[in-house]
Amino acid sequence: MASTSSSKSAEIPETVKDAVLVKTTNCTDFTACVKGYDFNNGVDYDELLRTYLYSGFQSTHFGLAVEEINKMISLREIPLAEDKKDAFEEDVFIKRRSNCTIFLGYTSNMVSCGVRDTLRYLVQNKMHFHWPIASFLYVQIDAIVTTAGGVEEDLIKCLAPTYIGDFNLDGRTLREKGINRIGNLLVPNDNYCKFEDWVMPILDSMLQEQKEKGTLWTPSKVIARLGEEINNTDSIYYWAAKNHIPVFSPALTDGSLGDMMFFHSYKNPGLVVDIVSDLKRLNSMAVKANHSGMIIIGGGVVKHHICNANLMRNGADFSVFINTASEFDGSDSGARPDEAISWGKIRKDAKPVKVYAEASLVFPLLVAQTFAKHYSKLQSSNVP
Repeated sequence: MASTSSSKSAEIPETVKDAVLVKTTNCTDFTACVKGYDFNNGVDYDELLRTYLYSGFQSTHFGLAVEEINKMISLREIPLAEDKKDAFEEDVFIKRRSNCTIFLGYTSNMVSCGVRDTLRYLVQNKMHFHWPIASFLYVQIDAIVTTAGGVEEDLIKCLAPTYIGDFNLDGRTLREKGINRIGNLLVPNDNYCKFEDWVMPILDSMLQEQKEKGTLWTPSKVIARLGEEINNTDSIYYWAAKNHIPVFSPALTDGSLGDMMFFHSYKNPGLVVDIVSDLKRLNSMAVKANHSGMIIIGGGVVKHHICNANLMRNGADFSVFINTASEFDGSDSGARPDEAISWGKIRKDAKPVKVYAEASLVFPLLVAQTFAKHYSKLQSSNVP
């Protein structure tokens, strides 16, 4: 009698089995199995990053971002058809150069930190493609949108260094010592004094050109001029000016450069900077693009300015966003790409990617798996 009771108590109720042990009916919709990198095979960083696509979570988003950027680069490898060449465009900065126009956006913290050198690499180096009937050079990106800090921090680093500090350093103590903190980076206030000494004569000469030659200054033309004047190969904007890559900054006055313009308006008033002409230049680049790609680090004005330009062509074909912002406050910074599709800023048939990550960790790796890998391969193939 006891054994019968024991046998009955061991049976699992059917309702429990139905709830817990639901049978899988179809696995054919699943594309790949989760698998990470096996360090038993040694240390191979390229292979490690390749496995991110199948690792899950933001690693998979990183892998998808690599694929999205490589699609942009692949289109740029195809020469422009004769009827697509921008033969009548006199502005070399906004001339259509390739089959996929790439817009790069980033916030100032990316220039404050070491990512500046990754950004400079992208602006500095050109890709040399060989085809049976011709060979041609393309810049790796076509346009930049950044903040005032994204401009001035690059120029200031050419005059004096930024230092590694700590997130927990006391603000009052730093203020008393004349040291400014950017996260765990430290910028002596003397750096900005050096910047003032350097930039004020340039603003004087720009005002003189405005008066004597009728020069219409825009943020992008101001930045190109500053890039020429800094004459330092460590600078992003030296190379942008040299390679005719326009740098747009609709909020150019919102930083130390704006402070200098404010001081200058007392010492030597009259300088005018026209933002509407730049808006036309940027939007024209988007409208003329055969295909369009957006790579945007961070949010705010740089993200929206690029996305809104692409609205003028009914959306970008390719998009990669990298930021840590959440969409639940309704901000554009945190908005997922799907929201941009609803506005017509990304095309309905596109497959945009957002990587939820701190960009100083992932952007150099993303460049390593895309632009740098292509550039290195092309350099090797061009060696006699």
